[in-house]
Amino acid sequence: MARRLGGRVLDADRVVETLDRLEARVQDRFPNSGLAAVCADLADVAERTAEQAERLSRPIIWLRVLLVLLLGAALAAVALIVQAAGQRGVFLSERLDAINLAQGLDALVNLGLLVGGGVWFLWTAEMRLKRARILAQLYELRSFAHVIDMHQLTKDPTLILGGGSPTPASPVRRMTRFELARYLDYCSEMLALTAKLAALYADHSRDAAVMAAVNDVEVLASDLGRKVWQKITILSDLEERAPAGG
Repeated sequence: MARRLGGRVLDADRVVETLDRLEARVQDRFPNSGLAAVCADLADVAERTAEQAERLSRPIIWLRVLLVLLLGAALAAVALIVQAAGQRGVFLSERLDAINLAQGLDALVNLGLLVGGGVWFLWTAEMRLKRARILAQLYELRSFAHVIDMHQLTKDPTLILGGGSPTPASPVRRMTRFELARYLDYCSEMLALTAKLAALYADHSRDAAVMAAVNDVEVLASDLGRKVWQKITILSDLEERAPAGG
């Protein structure tokens, strides 16, 4: 399920595969942890997202059938009106007075407005249905980004140095420097992959509302990922300053 855009390819299968591998890595490093559970849920969502994005790129057949039937009915109605008018002699020069002409035009205009409204409704209904489904999935991805951010929220790299006594309300911190670095790195990867899942919908849609929502998810994931990388940078600096035997 690869999609080529401007010479670049975003392969949904590779995104799912990367998330599955990340889930295994998190589970191996932090078994039965909350982050491992979130990553497992995100991997499940990734598989569903790949399928839904591909499915939503295809036309909704029953709507297309209704559109064709409506157009066919409109053409048949026009043909019947013309036939009936011809049988009554409306088009004969001696009968083509102002009243008959006005009635005929009024019927055709009303029919045109009715058919045009129906065609427009069915033509845009497919876009509206797909938009509603995609926006619902993007809202779920936004929620995942915030959940991931909550998991890294209390992971303070400066406390690795020790100092200060914890309060009864302080979160329990038992990670080593290496474990904390891996934990933060996993959070960063999960946020980046969440943005990639949102981008899959953009690959299959040109709806302005969808594109804006996808951009919002990508910006959110990028902003939250920047916070994680600030912590990783601080932790890296602390490791460089630590004594050789520390």
